[in-house]
Amino acid sequence: MVEADRPATDVLLGLGSNMGRRERNITAALHALETTRGIEVVKVSSLYETEPVGGPEGQPKYLNAAALLRSTLSPRRLLAVCRRIEDTLGRRRDVAWGPRTIDLDILCFGGEIISEPDLMIPHPLMHERRFVLEPLVEIAPDFIHPAMQDSMRGLYDGLDARTELKQD
Repeated sequence: MVEADRPATDVLLGLGSNMGRRERNITAALHALETTRGIEVVKVSSLYETEPVGGPEGQPKYLNAAALLRSTLSPRRLLAVCRRIEDTLGRRRDVAWGPRTIDLDILCFGGEIISEPDLMIPHPLMHERRFVLEPLVEIAPDFIHPAMQDSMRGLYDGLDARTELKQD
C-alpha cells in the first residue's frame, strides 16, 4: 500500500522537555508536526510540570503534554518524522533517560501492536506513568490501549488505585 493511500489513523503522542526553553521546545515540535504532510494535530493537552522518572540524578523538571494526531503515515514513517524533529530541536542521545530538549514518543497508533527493537507500540511503560496518562485522559479519555484493552481513563484510574494501595 502506498503511504498516501493509507487510511487516517488516530495516534497518541507524548511530548516532553526538560532542557532549555521547555514550553518553546514543545510548541516548536507541535508546529513541525502540524506542517508535516500526512499529519493533522487534532488536540493537544495542557502542559504538566513533573519530576524526572529514571535517568541520572539532578535533572531539571519536565514539561509534559500529549497530542492526538490523525495521520496517513505508517508507524515507521511517523517515527522517522519524530526523530527528525527531535534532532532539529537539539535532542542528544548520549545518556539513557537523560535530560533532553524534546522527547516525542508514539504512545499508541490506532489499534496496532508493534514489537521491534527500535519501535514498540503501544509504548511499553505508558500505563505505569502518571505524567503520560494524565494528559492523555484530558484529550482522549476513551481511547483504548490495544494491548491492555482498557481506556486511558481506566488505566489512569487503575494507576491511582494501585498508588493508594501502596500507601496503605
